[in-house]
Amino acid sequence: MTVTRQWLAKQWLIVVGACALLGAPIAFAQQAPAAADRTTTTAPDTAGVDWNQLSPAQQQVLQTFEKRWKELPPARQRRLSEAAARWGSMTPEQRSQTRARFNNWRELPAERRARIRQRYEDFRSLPPDQRLRQNFKRFQNLTPERRRELLNLWRDATPEQRQKARELARERREKRKE
Repeated sequence: MTVTRQWLAKQWLIVVGACALLGAPIAFAQQAPAAADRTTTTAPDTAGVDWNQLSPAQQQVLQTFEKRWKELPPARQRRLSEAAARWGSMTPEQRSQTRARFNNWRELPAERRARIRQRYEDFRSLPPDQRLRQNFKRFQNLTPERRRELLNLWRDATPEQRQKARELARERREKRKE
């Protein structure tokens, strides 16, 4: 597969994932395997995660936060512990992609990151039916060439890629219901 084709395939997965999530909120955290995460997933929203509750692998990933862990807001502690658990279950390729995306995010100007965050919050505050309409309108506003490109990417996707996009959308819908 050429670099351009790989890039297009990744872009396609992003778009398909977004389209699959039209009726569901975007959730950044996925459930990690129980063995990798010893934190309580049913904890109330106000409960944080004690440093000693983290697995050794999670502590290693989060070592830069150790000294100020108790000062972090409980919600941030939970998100970080879940992310550390996911990190432990990633393949080396997934970790590399995650690092690259994080570095790309960090390199964006602060104003651009703020605008992206605001647009995300605006989108999240919409009722589900309006999110669907908004994403459909964005798709319709794409150039015919771009829409055709996305459709071709979907057609060229392997069954595994399509199934993964569907499963991700299903997980996010279920997570939203909780």
